[in-house]
Amino acid sequence: MPEKPSDDPSSASGLPDDVWEQFTRDTERDIRSSAPKEPSARARMVTERLREQDARGEQPPGWRTGPAMGVPPARWGKDLNGRAARHRKLWAVLGVTVAAAVVLVALKPSLLPGDPFGTGGSGAAEASPLPAETAAPTAAPGASDPETPTLDRPFAGSPALRWADGEAGIVLPEAKAVGAVPADRVEEALKLTKKLLVGANLDPKTVRGARPAAALSVLDPKQPELFDELDTGLRSPSREHDPVTLFSRFDPDEVRPVGDVIKARGRMTFKKGSQGGVAVRADYTFVYPVVRADGPPEVTRTIVRRVLDVELADPARYKVTPGRLLLVKYDQEIGNSSCDVYDGYLHPGFPSSRSAGPDPSGPATDPYDRSKDIDHGDGGHCGRVTRT
Repeated sequence: MPEKPSDDPSSASGLPDDVWEQFTRDTERDIRSSAPKEPSARARMVTERLREQDARGEQPPGWRTGPAMGVPPARWGKDLNGRAARHRKLWAVLGVTVAAAVVLVALKPSLLPGDPFGTGGSGAAEASPLPAETAAPTAAPGASDPETPTLDRPFAGSPALRWADGEAGIVLPEAKAVGAVPADRVEEALKLTKKLLVGANLDPKTVRGARPAAALSVLDPKQPELFDELDTGLRSPSREHDPVTLFSRFDPDEVRPVGDVIKARGRMTFKKGSQGGVAVRADYTFVYPVVRADGPPEVTRTIVRRVLDVELADPARYKVTPGRLLLVKYDQEIGNSSCDVYDGYLHPGFPSSRSAGPDPSGPATDPYDRSKDIDHGDGGHCGRVTRT
């Protein structure tokens, strides 16, 4: 311990006692911290192992190896530290991004492609629309997921889920001249045929049971027998005069449509007509989701396929009305509607209750199969559908 300076005036200036005591404590602490210490047993073992490795010419990888080959020593530390800093920043950014993605997927698993978690979501069912039909299919549509239709998804479990909505499903072929009939005349015939299909099967008033005025306005009134038959059926429907053979109509007191969408799919073809004009064949299927008018919200579907043969005749050569179609022939196939009920309406059956009329006795048919011609079987026995 250093001795306190003398009080002799010739020595260093006198120090107060408290200052000298503080100086003494600081000096002793510095001496103790700088004094050599006995290395621990582990330190001695490590030192001895390194000494032996040096003697054998060995060095642990990355240990005392200095800068990387080709990098000057003055820059090595900076480059290494710089890369480490950049890596830390990169991982920090990636960490935030991954965390945000995990949260987003947890809230909405449908964002992931497919169904990796087996949630059975509707994303796979809501596939892209089918391209327009340009030729007869070679087979019926494949099986769909056995989903129950709901008010929000009335076409769930149906091949029509991928069909176009309403008028968008009636795609006209490119108009071309047919013999002496110019292309613009062919285009007029195609547009009139579409107007007839829309008025008879898609017009909301027609579907809700009203008189199909829009469809009737396309037909040539110079077909008196046809108009008499249609008027009789709309006024006093019967087995012989049933308007549903040409028009899709539901009893508003029995059922109401679900939403505003009716699915449609089919095709048109044309050729030279027999009365100096162009003949058009239309083959389309329409799918109608409905619920009971005053019952539980149980959704069912009725499927109607219609095949029409019409002609836009030459008014210069035949007694016809310009801009009107001659209805040459029409046929239909109806799936999920009561048999032997001839009141001018379609009557869908619901899974929870039996429909009116006799039990089906005819063959089972797939109402979505457009690969075959309409077949009325052995005399019109009431058949059953394999799906709706």
